[in-house]
This record gives sequence, C-alpha cells and structure tokens, in this order.
Amino acid sequence: RNPILAIHDQGAGGNCNVLKELVEPGCAGAVIFSKAFQLGDPTISTLELWGAEYQENNAVLLDARDRDLLQRICDRERCPVSFVGQVTGTGYVTLLEQEFDDTAEKFADRTKCARELSHVAFDMHLDHVLGKMPQKEFHLQHLDERLDEFQLLPNVVKLAEALNLVLSAATVGSKRYLTNKVDRSVTGLIAQQQCVGPLHTPLADFGLVAVSHFAREGIATSIGAQPIKGLVDPAKAARMTVAEALSNLVFVGISELADVKCSGNWMWAAKVAGEGAKLVDACEAMCELMGQLQIAIDGGKDSLSMAARVNGETVVSPGTLVVSTYAPCPDVTVKVTPDLKAASLRTDTALLFVAIEGLRFRLGGSVLAQCYGKLGGECPDVSNAQCLKNAFNVTQELLRKGLLLSGHDCSDGGLITTLLEMAFAGLTSVDINLEELLRSSSDASTIEASAIRVLFAEECGWVLEVKQQHAAEVLDAFRKASVPCYTVGRAVAVADLHSPQSVTVRAGGKVVLLQDSLFNLFNRWESTSFAIEKLQKAKASAIEEYTGIERRTGPHYTVSFNPDTVYADRKLGATGPKVALIREEGTNGDREMAAALFSAGFEVHDVVMNDLLQGRTTLDRYRGIVFPGGFSYADTLGSAKGWAACIQYNDKIAPQFEHFRQRKDTFSLGVCNGCQLMGLIGWVETGLTAVPATASSSVPEIVLVGNRSEKFESRWVTLRVPASRAIMLRRLVGSVLGCWVAHAEGRFSFRTDATRDRLQVSQCVTLQYVDDAGNPTETYPMNPNGSQLGIAGVCSPDGRHLAIMPHPERCVQMWQWPYVTSDFPYRNASPWMSMFHEAYLWCQTE
Repeated sequence: RNPILAIHDQGAGGNCNVLKELVEPGCAGAVIFSKAFQLGDPTISTLELWGAEYQENNAVLLDARDRDLLQRICDRERCPVSFVGQVTGTGYVTLLEQEFDDTAEKFADRTKCARELSHVAFDMHLDHVLGKMPQKEFHLQHLDERLDEFQLLPNVVKLAEALNLVLSAATVGSKRYLTNKVDRSVTGLIAQQQCVGPLHTPLADFGLVAVSHFAREGIATSIGAQPIKGLVDPAKAARMTVAEALSNLVFVGISELADVKCSGNWMWAAKVAGEGAKLVDACEAMCELMGQLQIAIDGGKDSLSMAARVNGETVVSPGTLVVSTYAPCPDVTVKVTPDLKAASLRTDTALLFVAIEGLRFRLGGSVLAQCYGKLGGECPDVSNAQCLKNAFNVTQELLRKGLLLSGHDCSDGGLITTLLEMAFAGLTSVDINLEELLRSSSDASTIEASAIRVLFAEECGWVLEVKQQHAAEVLDAFRKASVPCYTVGRAVAVADLHSPQSVTVRAGGKVVLLQDSLFNLFNRWESTSFAIEKLQKAKASAIEEYTGIERRTGPHYTVSFNPDTVYADRKLGATGPKVALIREEGTNGDREMAAALFSAGFEVHDVVMNDLLQGRTTLDRYRGIVFPGGFSYADTLGSAKGWAACIQYNDKIAPQFEHFRQRKDTFSLGVCNGCQLMGLIGWVETGLTAVPATASSSVPEIVLVGNRSEKFESRWVTLRVPASRAIMLRRLVGSVLGCWVAHAEGRFSFRTDATRDRLQVSQCVTLQYVDDAGNPTETYPMNPNGSQLGIAGVCSPDGRHLAIMPHPERCVQMWQWPYVTSDFPYRNASPWMSMFHEAYLWCQTE
C-alpha cells in the first residue's frame, strides 16, 4: 500500500531536471506551480527555484487520492512536503507562477488553458528537453604517447627501501583515518563493514548487508578501480578493474557468478584530445571481458568533463573506471576476512597464492613504479577469462566447504602488500618463501631483482590462508580447474604471546631477502594515515593510538552463561508486554532496537514524539520505554538537548514521563542518544529521589560530553559487565564482550566526584570499557571517549532505568559481530540478547 508510485532524488539541474525526469516516461508531462514550494528564503526568484542545484530533496509521484495519507506521514515525521504540480498527459512541462490548483481538467487540454498560461515561466515539450535530441558525432583519435619505462636497476631499487616506500604510499597505506569517523553498524543489518581483526584494521575486501534482522540472506558488494594502469593502457586497466572487483567479492559466498550485477562509473576527460579514444578502448575491453564472465553492468553514471584550466594549463584527471559489483548472498555467515588466523588458532597455517596469469610479474602502472617516479612498462592484464572464472568458482566452493581461514586480493602494492596486510590484521608473524615463484629466474645474481618483481607486481590473484592439513586438498582443487596456485609461505603461530612478531622473506630455504619486525612494517603502513589523523582529531589521541599498536594483543572474550541454551526452552506468548520505542527527529537506531525487543517477546510500538504531543498515545499503556540512538535535532544544540527540552518544558507530556519513571512496574533503556537524553532528564540520578524532569532550574548529575578525540567514533570495543543493580544486565555480570559504539559525545561527566563515587558504591555503573587484559581503561582507542574509570553505562539505584552508550541491539546475533576470538565457545546465540530476554522475564514476574 505504498502511496509512492515513483521517486527520484534531486541533484544536477535542480527542480527543472528532477521534476521533468519524473514525468518523462510515456511523455506524460506536468504543470508545476512555483508558489507551491515551501521556501526558507522568500527572496528566491523563479529562476533560482527552477534551476538551483540544492540537494537533500526528493521528488515523488503519487495518486491524488493518497495526498492526505502522505501529508499525515510527513507531519508525524516532521518532514516538510510540498505538493507542487500535476501530471497532465499533454507531453509538456509547464511552470506557472501561481499557487497550486488541483483542477486537473484545466491543463489536460492546452487549447483551453491559454488564460492560465499567461503566468507561464517555462513551457516546453518533453521531446525537446529529454527525448528526441539530435545525435552528436565524435571524431576520436589515438595520440602517440610515450611513458618513461620503469627499470629495476640493482643499485637503485633495494627491497627494504622499496617496501618502505610502497607501504607509506597513499594508495597502499592504511585508511584508518576514514573508517572510524563513520557509523559502520547503524541499522544492525551490517554483516561486513570496512574493518577486520582485533584492531579494526581497515582491510575488508567486500561489504555485506543482511536483508532482514530475522534471516541470514543478504547482499554482497565490492569495488574495483585501476586508474594508474589506465595511464599506461586503458584496455588492460578496464579488464583489471573488473578482475579486482571480482577478486574482492570472491571471499563471500554468493549464489553464483552469473548472478553478479555491476555498476559502472566513468570519470574521464573525454573531450581532451586522445582521451575519448581511450574511453572507447576501455569500454570495449570491459564489455568483452564481462561477456566472457557472463556478468553485466545494469546501471552507473559518468562524469566526462574531468579536466580544468589552471593558470592557462589544462589539467587532466586520469581516466578512471570504477566497477561496483553486487550479488545475492544466501547466508551472510559464509565468508572469510583478510586477517590471518594462525596466531589465534595457535598453529602454523599455509599461505597459497592463486595466480590467474601464472608466473607473470609485470610492473607497468604499479605503485612501486610510481614511488620511483615512473609509470610505463608492460602492464598487468587478464588474458584468460576462463581461468579467472574457474578460480572464482573453486574459491567459492572451498569457502562453502569451510576449508578457508582467510583471504585477501592482490592489488595496489602487489603480493608483498597483500601478505603483510593479512599479517597486520591478524597480528601474526609470516614466513614468506618465494621459491616456487622464482622458478623462471636461474641467475643467482638477479635473485633480489626477481624477488622485487614477484613481490610488487600487481597481477590479478589472491592469497588464501588454510590449515596445513588442508593445503594439499586446496592446491589439488585449483590444479583440477587449471588454475595456477602456489605455496608462498606460512603464517606462524607464536607460542609465547610476548615474543615479537616478525616478517621473513626468503628465496628458498636459506636465502633470506628480508627480515623485520611486524610492528615496524605495521607502523610504516599506518604512518600516512597517522599524519592525516593528527590533522582531523585531537593530536594526543592520534599519537596514543598510533604508538599503542605495538602493545596491543587483541581482546579476550568471556561470558558468564551459555547463551545457546539458557533461553532455548522458553515459550513466548503471542503478545508480550507492550514497549514504546520512542523516536525523535534524527533517530536512526530504532529498527534494530525494535528487532531485538520483538525477538525477546515484546509487543513493540513505534512512538514518535509527535504522537505523545498530539495525544495519539500515552505512556501509561506501556511497561517499558526505549530511547534509541541517533542524532535528535541533528544534535545542533548538543547531544539530546533538543529532545530533553521537548520533554521537560511541555506541560502535557512532562508529567507523563515523570509518572512513568516513578511507577514500580516499568523499565526503561536509553542507548547512545537515548543515554544522553536519560542523563539530561534525570532518570539515572544517584540520589534516592531523582530530579523531576520538569525542574527547569536543575543541573543534571550526569551528562555526556564530547569525546576526548574530538571526533565521532565508530568502534568495536571490549566491555566488562560489573556487578550492578541493572535488571537487564543481571545475567551478564562478569562477562567481557565486544560491542559496537558510534558517538561523538559519549564521555560521562559528573556534577561532582562524589556523584561518580556514589555510582560505584551503589552499584550503578553497568558497563566499562576494558583493555586487552580485561581491565577498565581510559586509554584510547580501547576507551573511545575518555570516560573516567572506563564507564560506558549507568543505571538508576533501583536498577529499572538503564542508560548506556554502546549499542548491544546491533550485536544480538553473532553474524553482527565484526570480530570474535577463536576460543569464544558460543557462535549461535549472542550473549547481548540476554539483555532483552531479562527485561521480558522481569515484566512477567513483577
């Protein structure tokens, strides 16, 4: 019963574009009324209204009979809506400078609406705007371009120096400066985001989103882009782009390769001499390879003016194709990540290199060449589409059989970067042996040069980690499919956790080409990101995280009960206790919270603040209230302050909230923005009697202030659940678990030190951030906001009202956990689900 028949986002061209395109199918046409638009600035002219490219708007098409329904929905959600025109069927788009007139008959016949057209500002047939445009003709030609070829000169290119240069290159080095400042867990449907392993290392090859909170089907996506190779050979770069996208997607179980669909985004200076021909070459190469792989592009966009005049010189952006894949995923738990597992399994594992092009190692367009100021030379390519197809299918089958521990694609930086990134993510030593890959080199004097070519060539392929006992079976599977696959070393399980992790590169048994500390190389890889981080957040926090990497060992999780069995026999009624999930403008964590509450047996009601303000519901109907996370009123006045004011200073609903708080048969939960709200309205005060929510002169005992890092933090943190009065956490006491956080203002601040001390003494501290040893910590980033004593949550003295900053509702299923220690015994039910089960049981017994 969706009232929206069509929807289109407004972008380039503004209203004049989005509204015309919305009524273009069938050449329907429409009449638009300029004075029907809601304007924040009354001085805006009709021309500005029609053509300005302001964003954040959508145009929708709906049946006139559903207008009142859409208006009610928008009013409830505080979403501005303007009804600006009507479809006419004349084929013309007409803009009139007048108020909305819903007399459609006036405009259905243009011969009868001459009087109305006296106020016309724009009037044109769609054929002349979007339809029968005259064909353009392009005359393209190739230009003879010469690129400096990269030569591996023994006295210039040394392995250790080359490795340091490549690891610190912007395209290769860590992207940590990007990943932690965006919410990577919102919706609770994220099965794979950007980071992997115990330290949030930003290396994920694919993204994965479940389609429901109650099932394991999902959608996988990946990206490929090879712009530097495009400077050398556009056709080869296009094929390598497609191959990279599939090499990233191969580590998640999809339905089949033929189900992969792609989006192609072209960024090219097509009008610059020679560039248009390169674009055609790239497009033809891409289409040919996709046809052989039986995949296809079904959408995308282009930006074909990627050139600018600067001081009289034309600056041209490298022609770039970005291929994004997406495919159905029958089970979001069938996947592997790039972090090596040997250290956590405490046993050595085998590392295998799937080499689509065999023993070919070409350095044209590589990061190594860039680091030495060169581009040219022979460029990597995909010459055998069937081999790539077979390799993809074999890897998928091995994945479904559970024979793979980890995997990572080879791309920017080459094979050595792939292996090291896997080691960084898993905090694992590696012993790399190039003996099988150096077979073609017979001259011992060129061993280092040959090794450099092998290590830094960016050929199509990927690295797999498998258990030693499965290595022969995996190698045989690729051999039977005629896919080259080689053993390239092992991941080393260090028995003593205090032993330094190391990286060894050898050419055979005794010839050691490189030996270094893992953390020396890890810090080099992180160095560029660290330099950027110092500019975008508190410098002290950036330094604390960067210098602390070497001391990290990864978290260790424990749980005080078996979540697989504790609640298994409990039978839920058809309708459980009613809970109000209260939203405000800007709330974004309500769906995952509703799913968690529903799964525990509650009858969940979606309640927006407007429902309470307008009397559509009252709080006396509910046993529980939940305030979910988000950014109420965009946190413009500070986190949750606008939301708190809406409650405190409204004579109609403030008494409702206070009455609910004082009832003995109710509970409440505030998460993130909801936690901030509960502090401001006094629901987790430490005294015997809380400060009434209507007391405008009171200063809250507990408020949440800005993170010490001075930035938004999205992290997978480790929490300890101390003994507390919180009814929802009583089963979890003593547990140490991973959990998502996502906030900019999450540091608990107390009116006085006595308030903080009273919280501890009265057992009102409910969650604490802990370090890798499980001890409460204020060290960044294990404590993402700097809260004293690692405090992450508090409750009221009677335990009924719980306010926490982390997001357990995004961790109630194990597939939502981005990292689980190998020795964690429970992989079916998540311990965090017990919070909601315990609330349900409390309601049944009280």
